[in-house]
Amino acid sequence: MITKRRFIQTSMLAALLPIKLRLQAEENTMQNRIAEIISEYASQGIHRTGTDVDNQSADWLVKRIESLGVTATDTVFDFERVLPIRNQLSIADSTFSGVPMYDCKYTNENGITGSIGELGSNADIGVIMALPLASSPGGRLLRAAREEGKHKAIVVVTDSQLPEDGVAPQNAEDFLAPFGPPVLQVANRHWADVQSAIKNEAQAKLVLHCEYTKATARNIEAKIAGSNPSLAPIVVMTPRSGWWANASERGGGIAAFLEIMLAVNASAPKRDVIFTANTGHELGHTGLDLFLQKNPKLIKDAHIWMHLGANFAATFGSQVRLQYSDDDAVASLAPWLKENVVTPGMVTPTGQRPLGEARNIYDGQGRYVSILGRNGLFHHPADQWPHAVDVKLTTKWVKAFTQLAIALAS
Repeated sequence: MITKRRFIQTSMLAALLPIKLRLQAEENTMQNRIAEIISEYASQGIHRTGTDVDNQSADWLVKRIESLGVTATDTVFDFERVLPIRNQLSIADSTFSGVPMYDCKYTNENGITGSIGELGSNADIGVIMALPLASSPGGRLLRAAREEGKHKAIVVVTDSQLPEDGVAPQNAEDFLAPFGPPVLQVANRHWADVQSAIKNEAQAKLVLHCEYTKATARNIEAKIAGSNPSLAPIVVMTPRSGWWANASERGGGIAAFLEIMLAVNASAPKRDVIFTANTGHELGHTGLDLFLQKNPKLIKDAHIWMHLGANFAATFGSQVRLQYSDDDAVASLAPWLKENVVTPGMVTPTGQRPLGEARNIYDGQGRYVSILGRNGLFHHPADQWPHAVDVKLTTKWVKAFTQLAIALAS
């Protein structure tokens, strides 16, 4: 016999079921949109700043924004792009092609010939294996060796933690002020050959012949006006350039950027919400620097900056990191993390200089909430759609940040 209490509980569950189904359907629809955006972005090709692909990708993003009923604008800037001509290491009868660092000095077409040895040795050409992270142990040793200038040239072998085929380049933090000896970056598959050459005290020849060519790059921007312009605005920013296809590195941020725009535009916000997708990420954040130069008061004047950074969409070696400027920023995101059942693997302590573009806001004493993470395919050409992307988990993170944006704007 069904008791009155059991009847009420059953009735309540029955009433809640359509709501749960509707919410699940909405999440599935969002997931499909996110998958489509990341797939399209990654399929465009190599997203290096100022290339044809970078500018075609800018056109694509403008169309995506305008399809949401939002007006997109772009800021075009001129710069000199690195044009690799011949970049290789030759040892005995073997020659290995690679990728130049984009903020070092280069050789002429004849290159440099000399001894090869471990970084820090007396060899003409120093060698190190390193992850593509300036903060990694190898990255710090590389920086120190470049500043010291002891070697005539340096070879950086991609770390064995990444796939052996393909180069995972270091970012060019000093792109506008190149320094140090020529640096060639090669795939991990060449590590054994390089080690053999060092052991046998072989001579090596390194050619890092590059030129600079005039190019243009573009930041893509938009603004959704709030009903109360006296309120401090929110800024949503994401990088849109990188070394390769960047499916999981950049795709999640671009998908979140568009999802937030879609939701905010439908929510009748009280605050203005400014959106900026910047090129030049791999070149020392040059696009964001330009945006900040054109909007010098915005760092402090904004109510908060939402930084949609790298790698939170990754499948391999993923560990999401959240970064906050203050306790109020932490509290603002907390309910949406709980609702979407997502927990970061790492949190940068407040007061510590954050990673990614959030560092620019920290340096300018602005408020921010930031998401990025680790990636087992970071800066590697194997970062491709669909295998590199965890779409289901990405959707949960995107949904949490979308809900945060609506709450802050209203």
